[in-house]
Amino acid sequence: MDKPTVSVVILGQTYKINCPQGHEADLKESAQYLNDQMNDIQSGGKNIPLEKLAVLAALNITHDMLSSKKYARANEQQLRTLTSQLDNALAHQTKLVNE
Repeated sequence: MDKPTVSVVILGQTYKINCPQGHEADLKESAQYLNDQMNDIQSGGKNIPLEKLAVLAALNITHDMLSSKKYARANEQQLRTLTSQLDNALAHQTKLVNE
């Protein structure tokens, strides 16, 4: 099956990109996010070459992703700790009820 072609606009330039069936909306959202990031950097007033603009946006997006992963790992660890404490409390409660 052919992959659908999606048109996205980044900094006024239209790109036609093939993507897996069912992922068109995700691709459009990703392109819009990238476009927004690049526009934010460009709005600093400097005339930044497109290649450098793309690299800076990629670094910002990567930083955000890594920060989110770190936050998620910390939350997972906290959830494991709380689950363990809850299991221990339930086991203790069950022991008291059965005595």
